[in-house]
Amino acid sequence: MAGPGSVRPTTADVARLADVSTATVSYVLNNAEGRRISPQTRDAVNRAAKLLGYRPNLAARNLARGKSGVVLYVVPYVAVGDMPMQAGSRMTTELARLGLLQVQIFETEDDHHVVDAIENLDPVAIASLFPLSDAAAAAVKTAGIPHIDIGSLPALGDPHLAVGEMRVAHLMSRGHRQIAFAYGGVARWRPLGDYWFEGVSRAAQTRDLPPVRVATITVENAAEVVTEWVRDGVTAVCAQSDDIACLVLYGIHQARLRCPRDLAVIGVDASPMGVVSTPPLTSVQFDPRAVADAAIAAIYERLGYPAPPSPDITDIARVVVRSST
Repeated sequence: MAGPGSVRPTTADVARLADVSTATVSYVLNNAEGRRISPQTRDAVNRAAKLLGYRPNLAARNLARGKSGVVLYVVPYVAVGDMPMQAGSRMTTELARLGLLQVQIFETEDDHHVVDAIENLDPVAIASLFPLSDAAAAAVKTAGIPHIDIGSLPALGDPHLAVGEMRVAHLMSRGHRQIAFAYGGVARWRPLGDYWFEGVSRAAQTRDLPPVRVATITVENAAEVVTEWVRDGVTAVCAQSDDIACLVLYGIHQARLRCPRDLAVIGVDASPMGVVSTPPLTSVQFDPRAVADAAIAAIYERLGYPAPPSPDITDIARVVVRSST
């Protein structure tokens, strides 16, 4: 077996251990089509490769096939904390083990960077936390490459519903029943707000709570919005993000109210600013490792390689309880 500092095992080593030809090893490990190979032989080759710690040199293989070996990872424009970068870093490291180079592309107001990358880098796949824009999706279709929409992967369940359940359940455990939802005022982020609102709204409905109140909150109207909520009996707010939750806290301060006595607040994405807000912000924290592992498994599967196990849905997120609730 290969150890630290030892020579990297080759297909010839796998072939000798499995007692087959190197061609057969190549057919099995590359999932070659049109080859009649018995299940016993496939099992022997895979067991030998695992025992030896054999890893295919996909970089060389991709060059031989005229492929770049590049996987594009689209970092979202919307504010979702630093989780996308942390998950992306793990994905970069793990994909490199297979000789795949992950290139991170940052979304902008217009999507030409993503489209240009798809057209010019010849990627073998593209991954994104959220659905691509229409132009980018069209470029993916033209290129004929797989798109892994991480947010919709079965391994992650329905994150917006799970997070809605977590937030509403936590607020109810604190005695709250009349809940509001705070949207941000930036139009680009509205779809993300709709995504999280659906989870909160459904969780409230299943618990027979009053309809969730909704408002768009900005620096200019924050005090007015929270004052109206409190006047109408709202006792807790789920915000579109931690950034918007901090706007709610600002409004509470400007209105000379107290959090959580007059109005409790919970965010989502557990950004660092939540630790130093006044009061410290309760939020939902995603596990970037679990998100990355789900994405990696999907990329492997779509590219035809044996996929590592995906994480359990319960591993994806948790409520970080601080003083704002």
